[in-house]
Amino acid sequence: MNQRRGKTFIISGPSGVGKSTVLNALMQKRSNLYFSVSATTRQPREGEKDGQHYHFIDAETFREMLGRDEFLEHAEYVGNFYGTPKRYVDEAMERGQDVILDIEIQGAMQICEKRPETVRIFIAPPSWKELERRLTDRGTDSPEKIQKRLLRAKVELNSASSYDYFVINDSVDKAVAELDAILCAEHCRAADRISEIEGM
Repeated sequence: MNQRRGKTFIISGPSGVGKSTVLNALMQKRSNLYFSVSATTRQPREGEKDGQHYHFIDAETFREMLGRDEFLEHAEYVGNFYGTPKRYVDEAMERGQDVILDIEIQGAMQICEKRPETVRIFIAPPSWKELERRLTDRGTDSPEKIQKRLLRAKVELNSASSYDYFVINDSVDKAVAELDAILCAEHCRAADRISEIEGM
């Protein structure tokens, strides 16, 4: 049987919804996943490692890569550039790994314009009250910042209907099980499965 080619899955959702927790659990459950690491021109923070947290590059290199169309998506935020390099995504897919990208909605739109076959999954909170509780319990934001995040979450949720799948993170185990089922189902599409059978 031929080695299957990996697929690309975009995970989006509001800040505080628990994406990192869910994705870490999914990565432990599925050994054949590759988590896409973004490139950035900002300076590394204490404890951050190149290639693990980000690919740290200078602005000139970023612009050169941009000119060569080497990013699936990119954005500028507070004077720094961020982007998803195509190379690492494509190499992982060629190895047969599925690629997970934790990307906000604007970046997801950029990627899907270039690669419409990309699967988009939106992770939502079970309620606004629960999202506010999670943001408050993190203890990292002021009440004003939390309100801004909640307003942004409403905007993001309005775009969620354009996604392929919608997962409600009311429990990590349930959310992980649903994500696992989505990945499995995407590889059971007829066009993919037929090509795996030798002699057909």
